[in-house]
Amino acid sequence: MCFLRRSGALVSRICWRMLRQVIHRGLKSSFYKLGLFISRHPVFFLTVPAVLTIIFGFSFLSRYKTESDLEALVAPSHSLAKIERSLASSLFPLDQSKKQLYSDLHTPGRYGRVILLSKPGGNILTQAQHILQIHKAVLEMKDGRQSFIGHQLGGVAEVPNSKDQRVKSARAIQITYYLQNYGSVIQDHISEQWEREFCTLMHQLQEEHPEIQLYTLTSVSLLKDFQKTIDLSRGTIVVSLMLILMAATISSSMKDCLRSKPFLGILGVLTICISSLTAAGIFFVTDGRYNSTLLGIPFFAMGHGTKGVFELLSGWRRTRETLPFKDRVADAYSDVMVSYTMTSSLYIITFGMGASPFTNIESVRIFCQNMCITIILNYFYVFSFYGSCLVFAGQLEQNRYHSIFCCKIPSEEYLDRQPIWFQTMMSDGHQHSTHHEPDPYENHFIQHFLREHYNEWITNTYVKPFVVILYLIYASFSFMGCLQISGGSNILNLLASDSPSVSYALIQQKYFSNYSPVIGFYIYEPLEYWNSTVQEDLKTISYGFNTESWIEQYYHYLKASNISASNKTDFINVLQNVFLRRTEFQHFKNDIIISKSSDELNIIASRMYLVARTSENTQREVVELLEKLRPLSLIQSIKFIVFNPTFVFMDHYGLAVTMPVLISGFSVLLVLILTFFLVIHPLGNFWLIITVISIELGVLGLMTLWNVDMDCVSIMCLIYTLNFAIDHCSPLLYTFVLATEHTRTLCIQDSLKEHGTAIIQNVVCFVIGLVPLLFVPSNLTSTLFKCLLLTGSCTILHCFVILPVFLTFFPPSKKRHKKKRRAKRKEREEIECIEIQENPDHVTAV
Repeated sequence: MCFLRRSGALVSRICWRMLRQVIHRGLKSSFYKLGLFISRHPVFFLTVPAVLTIIFGFSFLSRYKTESDLEALVAPSHSLAKIERSLASSLFPLDQSKKQLYSDLHTPGRYGRVILLSKPGGNILTQAQHILQIHKAVLEMKDGRQSFIGHQLGGVAEVPNSKDQRVKSARAIQITYYLQNYGSVIQDHISEQWEREFCTLMHQLQEEHPEIQLYTLTSVSLLKDFQKTIDLSRGTIVVSLMLILMAATISSSMKDCLRSKPFLGILGVLTICISSLTAAGIFFVTDGRYNSTLLGIPFFAMGHGTKGVFELLSGWRRTRETLPFKDRVADAYSDVMVSYTMTSSLYIITFGMGASPFTNIESVRIFCQNMCITIILNYFYVFSFYGSCLVFAGQLEQNRYHSIFCCKIPSEEYLDRQPIWFQTMMSDGHQHSTHHEPDPYENHFIQHFLREHYNEWITNTYVKPFVVILYLIYASFSFMGCLQISGGSNILNLLASDSPSVSYALIQQKYFSNYSPVIGFYIYEPLEYWNSTVQEDLKTISYGFNTESWIEQYYHYLKASNISASNKTDFINVLQNVFLRRTEFQHFKNDIIISKSSDELNIIASRMYLVARTSENTQREVVELLEKLRPLSLIQSIKFIVFNPTFVFMDHYGLAVTMPVLISGFSVLLVLILTFFLVIHPLGNFWLIITVISIELGVLGLMTLWNVDMDCVSIMCLIYTLNFAIDHCSPLLYTFVLATEHTRTLCIQDSLKEHGTAIIQNVVCFVIGLVPLLFVPSNLTSTLFKCLLLTGSCTILHCFVILPVFLTFFPPSKKRHKKKRRAKRKEREEIECIEIQENPDHVTAV
């Protein structure tokens, strides 16, 4: 019985292996036919992508639009704060609050803010005359709306031993001008014009009052400074492209003027550029709007597309020179396109998950949509446009044309009679090849370095302990960083670093961070305010806050006036007919909603304002405060909501960590499913998943240690890291798993020789292209640079240091291949012995 079970399991395992072999060989055969078809019709496959680029490229230029709503872009689409705002707006419309200081509690509204900062050691209170002049100039502006002014002092020093906390001096003062706007398009346009003139006026007043520093902020400042990165990065993209072209040209070149392919390196980069341009055109044709977060797409596309380009070039160099160039192209497709198709499919699936309606952040969803289109077009352009270029280059090589000058390479006899410089330029490398190097392509400098120096060094017994120690250090720092992940609720991470919004926020953080933003506290159901139990519950909830409340003022008024209002009728009558008619309490009318039904008055809703004492880390403390207040509204008998416009952005914090983890987890599962039928040995899947998890956690931890928050940009970079790691590690691992050498060391050396050149070429081009981002004064590009640099560094560390060492003493074992070779050798020796016995005359020859 046990024997039958074992034999059944063996048969099942053999059947699965045969199925995988059939699928794998079927895919390779299909791509061989595709390569052969492209090599027979290169003009068609060169023309169609070019025509598509021309058509959609013009549409890209004509339909270019930028995003105009920052909140819709970076705030969660289905956040609880938006529901709270909708409820608050329905209870207390904005036009009912026009006489309140906090009139922008429901929406950011239209406003102009200015911080007046004295010189170091100065006192802003002594500059009252200049402050009044600035204030008067603002009120006298053309088309100015009715404004409401709130004053705050920052950097306050109190009089020593003062019982009433008298202010001795203050370093800064903040003034806010709220504009009336009832939703009319004309009024909104006037308000926007007022904000622009307000900024211009502040710039002029700064020159007139050099003794005071002015920092301004308006309702559209965040959006302008967010989109400012676009203008700052245009030159950077061009410089990055030039650097990538130069790196691709150098890395594709050889001393051999016949087999050197510098133009294929250039054409490979240009292939990715025109495919990305076509994808951008399609995005704008479908009414897409550009925003600064899409700046990462060219770098993401280049990292994946050039990998396919360099793998195709390496696949061409692995083919036999004796074959016709069309067959060589087909062989290259058969060798490379299975892996490239698998990784491209993974990109599409992963970013497709991010582009689904389940993604709660609009900027991430738009980015993933655009990325899916770009990857699809990259794949199409690589096997069509670049494949056609490979066909023409192969034809030139077969006809012995110079790879740069496109002229016939002269014979060796002719070269021997020419000067040295001419021989160097026109040499085809045959005289440099020896019996140890029958393949002229092995003279490529990266291939030569890996084969002659690096492979032997990294697999040396004395190097392996240091690699293990290096990995332990890497894992320790990664784990330590993962424990310190911080949320990306700070919108400043997406702005240009030298923008007015950032300058204003830094000064406000320094001098006005002692208190949180004003929080609206809305009671949205009828409540027995006259009940002592309800009064105690309200005091408990608002304990620890500075409050601006009609309830508190009303209770003090009743107590000071010795008025009894212990029942509903008395409470509401005194409130409506006495309290709210007094001049000092009239502004509370907008905080109470009283309805009349059946000759009975009821308070159906009310509101008050809370301000919490905070430290310098206001942003984080407000997030924690929000997380505590919301559950409290479910526990308490009083039904309330809390809201401030900044809460819409703070809801991002909880999603920032979970989104990349979920997408990464699903993607790793999909890798396992997709590669199950393509890999003959299951340990290839295991090693790939372990490697990808190690790289993903490494990038996540190290970017946290590098002060990178989890915002929408870093989320997209983490999703890309997963794909980038699989893109580079999977060919290396699968070649190792399927290798049939005697030992693991020989197998990993062959894997590095086969794929190491393409990996180095791509990662070097990728990292060099990131360097210009360092010189863009933007927090967004800084985040992009740090995350992508860590992605490239961790990937190449695993491909060339960690995996070559770990695979030499971990499964899969290569003993079965060794046994097979021994059996074949033994069988061959037996056959030779039989032949010798049958033909004793041939002993000497044998």
